[in-house]
Amino acid sequence: MFSDTCFNEMYAPDGSVRSHYQPVAEWLTSTPGERIGQMRQAAQILFHRVGITFAVYGDESGAERLIPFDILPHIIPLAEWRELHAGLKQRVRALNMFLHDVYHGQEILGAGRIPMDKVTGNVLFRREMQGIDVPDGIYAHVAGVDLVRAGQGEYYVLEDNLRTPSGVSYMLEDRKMMMRLVPELFGRQRIEPVEHYPDLLLETLRSVAPHGVHNPTVVLLTPGQYNSAYFEHAFLAQQMGIELVEGADLFVKDDVVYMRTTSGPQPVDVVYRRIDDDFLDPLAFRPDSMLGVPGLVSAYRKGRVTLANAIGTGVADDKSVYPYVPEMIRFYLGEEPIIANVPTWLLEKPEDCAYVLAHLDQLVVKEAHGSGGYGMLIGPTASSREREAYRERILEAPHKFIAQPTLSLSTCPTFVDQGVAPRHIDLRPFVLSGGKDVVMVPGGLTRVALKEGSLVVNSSQGGGTKDTWVVG
Repeated sequence: MFSDTCFNEMYAPDGSVRSHYQPVAEWLTSTPGERIGQMRQAAQILFHRVGITFAVYGDESGAERLIPFDILPHIIPLAEWRELHAGLKQRVRALNMFLHDVYHGQEILGAGRIPMDKVTGNVLFRREMQGIDVPDGIYAHVAGVDLVRAGQGEYYVLEDNLRTPSGVSYMLEDRKMMMRLVPELFGRQRIEPVEHYPDLLLETLRSVAPHGVHNPTVVLLTPGQYNSAYFEHAFLAQQMGIELVEGADLFVKDDVVYMRTTSGPQPVDVVYRRIDDDFLDPLAFRPDSMLGVPGLVSAYRKGRVTLANAIGTGVADDKSVYPYVPEMIRFYLGEEPIIANVPTWLLEKPEDCAYVLAHLDQLVVKEAHGSGGYGMLIGPTASSREREAYRERILEAPHKFIAQPTLSLSTCPTFVDQGVAPRHIDLRPFVLSGGKDVVMVPGGLTRVALKEGSLVVNSSQGGGTKDTWVVG
């Protein structure tokens, strides 16, 4: 199914430049290397000045890091994007229908299309959500779907992020940076805009306010300045023109959520939360949480406030549930998936586990509940000692792991210390589901593995970002 050779985004197999990359190729040829070096340095200085940094958990230095930015864009032809748009819309619609179903009638489980214990026995399944009706049946208002390109250029969904997906601020800032550094390229072809994302996000959040609320107050709830994505929280709140709040800024009285302001308490209708379920409400979940709002879940159950994303969405983006998403699309929509999944082995199945253990040097193994590139084993690049240590972990608890083929992810020309070289990339479009429709801006966050040969694009693992252009 998957070729060992990588699909090159810019160059065809015969070495010719693909038509949608032609203006960039001409710009590269005509621009002195010295000027490009100056632009790369200017981008780093500007990003530092704006404060676009992130923290890495477990880094003892506690230092904030700058995500490396590459000025060679990832370009997608408009016709290709339209196919992706249709596939993403289809997938997120099915995921929202699945979430509504598992917290209500559980028809897909009753039909035997997904094993019951895969869902109700999952640590991310929230029994507190059973029977709660959320506005328009939408649970994942913001979804970040990770796409990879392999083989002859076919797209695959690598994973779904439905809890608190991050990275959209880098998509927006990368675009601003490119328009500032290379405005001449924007005059050579039509590049679809992305800067209206905050407007679409606010419109989406307002559209799912509790029934009967006509001018909803929306806030963004952050864990605070020590969170790795705090820059994004502050950035999005500022861009949407809404208040950035921490748990202590909110309180609940008579099942109504209020925000403390200098002019007195103000009712809150929609909370765009960037706090994990466990820390949202110490009365409902972890009693030691200092980040949440006591009574928030009670107000939510009564329909007095909307939480975006909903509590309990994690059961749909769990890596052990991921293999069943194509079946969700068939069950709820009666359609075949437009974008395929990556073939996946579930290690709780004895035959899958036996195969994976026999081929550890060829596969990628992931923790079912993991994220951020942590806890992975990339078999072909791991040492024999690392593989043996991981084998012991698998044997201890096979159900906690999945495995996938080592994909030859597509490459995109990238500036590195040695010059321009191919580096592996993925793409995270951001899909918004509101009361009216499923919408997204054309493009997304392109992440690039800056280390030669590396397939790990996560910023926490040394990856960088690129601007993503959809061109007509």
